[in-house]
Amino acid sequence: MSDGVRLATPRGRALLAATALGSGMAFLDSTVVNVALPTIGRELDATLAALQWTVNAYTLTLAALILLGGSLGDRLGRRRVYLVGVVWFTAASVLCALAPTVEVLIAARALQGIGGALLTPGALAILQTTMHPDDRPRAIGAWAGLTGVSGVLGPLLGGWLLEYDWRWVFAINVPLAAITVWLIAVSAPESRDEEAGGRFDVAGAALGAVALGASTYALISWPENGASTLNVGMVVLSLAAAAGFLYRERTAAHPMVPLSLFSDRTFSGINLMTFAVYAGLSGVMFFIVIQLQVTLGWSPLEAGIATVPTTILMLLFSGRSADLAKRFGIRPPLVIGSLCGAVGVALLVTVGDGDSYLADVLLGVTLLGVGLTTLVPTLTATVMASAPQHLAGVASGVNNGVARAAGLLAVAALPAIAGLSGAAYEDPQLLTDAYRIAMGVCAGLLAVGAVAAMTLRPRALTEPPTTALPEPEPTPAPCSAPGLPPSHGG
Repeated sequence: MSDGVRLATPRGRALLAATALGSGMAFLDSTVVNVALPTIGRELDATLAALQWTVNAYTLTLAALILLGGSLGDRLGRRRVYLVGVVWFTAASVLCALAPTVEVLIAARALQGIGGALLTPGALAILQTTMHPDDRPRAIGAWAGLTGVSGVLGPLLGGWLLEYDWRWVFAINVPLAAITVWLIAVSAPESRDEEAGGRFDVAGAALGAVALGASTYALISWPENGASTLNVGMVVLSLAAAAGFLYRERTAAHPMVPLSLFSDRTFSGINLMTFAVYAGLSGVMFFIVIQLQVTLGWSPLEAGIATVPTTILMLLFSGRSADLAKRFGIRPPLVIGSLCGAVGVALLVTVGDGDSYLADVLLGVTLLGVGLTTLVPTLTATVMASAPQHLAGVASGVNNGVARAAGLLAVAALPAIAGLSGAAYEDPQLLTDAYRIAMGVCAGLLAVGAVAAMTLRPRALTEPPTTALPEPEPTPAPCSAPGLPPSHGG
């Protein structure tokens, strides 16, 4: 009986491709829509708030339900829930492509987020519990790099598809999903947490969703409506729901998120860093493509091509980036990567009317790419290594939820912080003033990520998790195919 699938085998490569492609669709749709926002705004007569909701309706449901998605995978079967998520996501993508109004598009994007919440944590959990222990850091690093590529590839792909019709931004998911379903069916055995029991933590999931939803509504609505009764009520509701969520998870017999996970200093620290880094990155991806189109007058395709250096760097080097953490410990790549990304974003702050790509944009996006290539694989692998294997789905769900919540709050809050609202994004001067403030904040958030990384214990990825939660003894089960691990580890 094998200890797991080896990455160098055909099955291992198919498994990596299946998880990267499926979760990559979810990451792709987090950014591919950004480049289409000006076009969608014109064709559907949408305000800035409507465009924010086009991004955040997706991110909201994904962030609010991703913890539940990870828990469902651990209980019902990781491969099963992953496949359901891929199919759901694809059906919602078709609805987005057919949307006749911005209101219908926003609703369809919310449905997309539900599918993303089911498939995203399952991808990491499948890799963590199926790959051979010796290959897990590299497999997770490659997954992180490939999915990261899908995120930064979004503006490029979106720009190309916009040469035809913005609806293809969503329709492209149909063939990608078909390939994903086939690959996962032939490469991944089923697995689940055999120790899971009791009822699902519905109350915890509901409280988390309310906290995120209410805060997002208030952030988006505040610039136009100020301290209205509704906005103030949403702030109070968000704080109350967040407090209720923490109390519920501390006292529930079967919590959706065992808070003892956070007793591990590494797990807590890496999630704090995730929040800062992904908030900054989400803000950059939201503002840069709008600035390049509205102020510099670039086409959607030209704005998308601007991110090509970041994509190439992550594609070529992310698979081996986790090796740095095995050799030098986790702190150096996390700190250096965050600082490099912060410098890259800082260089992009001054981009404005009349600037050229080679002189004013290329260096910034290249440094951002170097930073992401260095830090993202180590960040993801560290999260999974610091949690017990039988809670792989929950750990992945927590980290993905933190990342998505960070992006959700950044896209909701940054326009308000920068003083941008209504149709002001259509005015190059007003947009440029807001863009520079927002990008400065994003650079600061990446620097905060470096500070958070400095607090982590400088251990290598090969060390076992230190969380107090015990890992159950595996229960032998028949292998579903030669060379595959038993069902509890697939």
